Amino acid sequence: MTTRLLFAAAAALLVPPPAGLRAADPPRPPNVIVVLADDLGWTDLACYGSDLYETPHLDRLAKDGMKFTQNYSACTVCSPTRAALLTGQYPARLHITDWIPGAMPDNPKLLVPDWTKFLPPTETTIARLFQAKGYATASIGKWHLGGEASYPDKHGFDLNVAGTDKAQTTSYFAPWKIPTLTEGKDGDYLTDRLTDEAVKFVERAKDRPFFLYLAHFAVHLPV
Repeated sequence: MTTRLLFAAAAALLVPPPAGLRAADPPRPPNVIVVLADDLGWTDLACYGSDLYETPHLDRLAKDGMKFTQNYSACTVCSPTRAALLTGQYPARLHITDWIPGAMPDNPKLLVPDWTKFLPPTETTIARLFQAKGYATASIGKWHLGGEASYPDKHGFDLNVAGTDKAQTTSYFAPWKIPTLTEGKDGDYLTDRLTDEAVKFVERAKDRPFFLYLAHFAVHLPV
């Protein structure tokens, strides 16, 4: 339900008003930024009750914006959740019901049906809808929805930084060995680097509306 509502709301932003309601000089379309944290527990933020972790910037966003308390991930693992977020469809409808590539134990007690190991380029993503309306679009960070034939640039993103088929990076500190990310200096922190790349994109796209999908590798393993 959460993903479907998010997708419907984003799509609604792209629908022009009736001709009779249009202003002579219509306002500029809104910029949209989606930040996705990997494996972040909802109680890990102070604004949701954590007394261990300090998250002042996210707490401020929650205070000044809207805090959801009845929204749930579309799946318990990575790839299906990402696919659902980007397409507005349930993982089962996409046939992406486990992480990519996924793995079975040697002697499983339960055999589950096979699943699709990539997000087909034929699927309509939120990025493609924004792109069709003249938005600059960028996917920065973890992709994990298939190989090169299913990379972000095949799904409506003008820019792909650090997105590959991999579930996680070898390290959060350079060298990262991510083929779609220019290597940093030894010891550079990946989360900072991806954030810097996001800021660069926003600055470059300042003269047109933009959609930014910033999917950090953190908080995922290895911690």
